[in-house]
Amino acid sequence: MAMVCLSDFEAYAKKYLPKIAWDYFAAGADECTTRDENILAYKRIRFRPRMLWDVSVMDIKTKILGSEISFPVGIAPTGFHQLAWPDGEKSTARAARAMNTCYIASTYSTCTLEEICVAAPGGLRWFQLYIHRNRAASQQLVQRAEALGFQGLVLTADLPYTGKRRDDVRNGFCLPPHMKVKNLEQAFEVCKMSLLDPSVTWNDVYWLRSLTRLPIIIKGILTREDAELAVRHGVLGIIVSNHGGRQLDEGPATIDALVEVVEAVRGRVEVYVDGGIRKGSDVLKALALGAKCVFIGRPALWGLAYKVSEELCTHVRASHTLLRSATELHPTDG
Repeated sequence: MAMVCLSDFEAYAKKYLPKIAWDYFAAGADECTTRDENILAYKRIRFRPRMLWDVSVMDIKTKILGSEISFPVGIAPTGFHQLAWPDGEKSTARAARAMNTCYIASTYSTCTLEEICVAAPGGLRWFQLYIHRNRAASQQLVQRAEALGFQGLVLTADLPYTGKRRDDVRNGFCLPPHMKVKNLEQAFEVCKMSLLDPSVTWNDVYWLRSLTRLPIIIKGILTREDAELAVRHGVLGIIVSNHGGRQLDEGPATIDALVEVVEAVRGRVEVYVDGGIRKGSDVLKALALGAKCVFIGRPALWGLAYKVSEELCTHVRASHTLLRSATELHPTDG
């Protein structure tokens, strides 16, 4: 079957990924109201088209924090890419470099930062950070990313505790034994959600700024009040995000929150948005409402899962039978 839109890739991934992996990637918090609203909100926005303009030459390049990308769509941070494809985040980084766009690598990658850099030298990469109770480990990650040439630091602000993702609870989700959260292996024996620091506040933005010269982007902002605080604390970018609907259910769709955030910052920092973007027209709507660029999470995972052979599927499904006895949950974005 010809793959002509993201929905086709999503259907393929749902068919061929092991159910426990699909449920993990697709999960939303509680009743998934916010996850689904992210998509539905775009459908309620209408264009006011103007005619008879010369569009024979089009240039969709843009710059984010001074770096040029070929089109205004980047790859949002999501965890555990090896659940979708054996090369995991290395393949994602190669794709971003080939398309000349930005890839935000997750703290919870199944490839190391070093492996990602070797796989796609010269690519535009930002590093997404969760702050852990072990502050020394978080500090080491930040400084490691800067030394490797990452060009931005993305602090995820909306995960003091994990949302209740019901399918993950039912499935008893955890990584199979042959996969690791490689960026944390030296710091922790096992990556546990309880190791995330729920005491993180705006003052920790100052702490991060003391550790690195990288520009700081804060991810998870949904209100004008927090947007104003972000500017006041010296961040250079805001990603309007609700964690793909995986954290707080019944919050606003990100495209709805975008307008409020853009109005609050008044051009003082760059504003981006993720969540629910499935078509080029969705990208256009986000740009028209003030976003500098959009980021996509789950669609990149559906791409990773495409053309998985039946033999590989059999192998991956077998490895995932080990997941069902696990009890711990791990995060992803997007």
